[in-house]
Amino acid sequence: MKVYLDIIFFINYIYDFIILLSTSIILKRNIKIYRLLLSSLIGTLSLLSLFISFNSITLFLFKILISVIMVIVAFSYKDIIVFFKELYYFYLISILLAGLLFFFKNQFSYNNGLIFFNSYKYNLFLGLLLSVVGIFSYLKSIRNLKLNYNKYLKVTIFFKDYEITTNSYVDTGNKLRDPYLFKPIIMLDKSLIKEEKEYLYVPYKTCSSSGILRCIKANKIYIDNIGYRNIFLVGITDSINIDGVKCLLNESLLEG
Repeated sequence: MKVYLDIIFFINYIYDFIILLSTSIILKRNIKIYRLLLSSLIGTLSLLSLFISFNSITLFLFKILISVIMVIVAFSYKDIIVFFKELYYFYLISILLAGLLFFFKNQFSYNNGLIFFNSYKYNLFLGLLLSVVGIFSYLKSIRNLKLNYNKYLKVTIFFKDYEITTNSYVDTGNKLRDPYLFKPIIMLDKSLIKEEKEYLYVPYKTCSSSGILRCIKANKIYIDNIGYRNIFLVGITDSINIDGVKCLLNESLLEG
């Protein structure tokens, strides 16, 4: 069996670089590219296991040592908590990349007649391409998920005789305010409101429409266990269809 050391070295080096770069992006580290290149080069020392006989425990410890050195070289050592966070994401991306490669190998193999060819050159190129696309698609989706779901908050609204607890969404497009007292207005699905005797009718105007909004005074609101009193109105709307959310928060409410 022929072993092409140059090909193995190249693959190992590129994959280590992808893992380190992805870790840097996730943690928003402003790392010089030469540190990632040097760290990736250190990662190729794991190829020594091809020539030196290790038992399973020694091999495991050797690879742990290599990964620790790689993380320190790439990101430098600041403190133990930061280091373990960087090491954790390094391993997380490594596992993800290994899973992607395993998936591509089994689902798109030459035997299935789909993508991979019966040539290591084509397989190398496609493996690298799909790995890069897969990793950075994952990073983008995680970033979007984090940005989006940071806007989902649990709220408890206290009215005169009852209270409502529901999930809310911070709507950056909701700029509604009471034109008289300039109180921010949050929107609530009418299905959560009990029959009220006293309503406030507030005129509103947006870029696309205008009209009169039926509102209720609320005594206070808790947003993720932080309380706000007497600074807002609750506008009633027919329905809110945002991923199970029944309340749209006014962004200015969180600034108060």
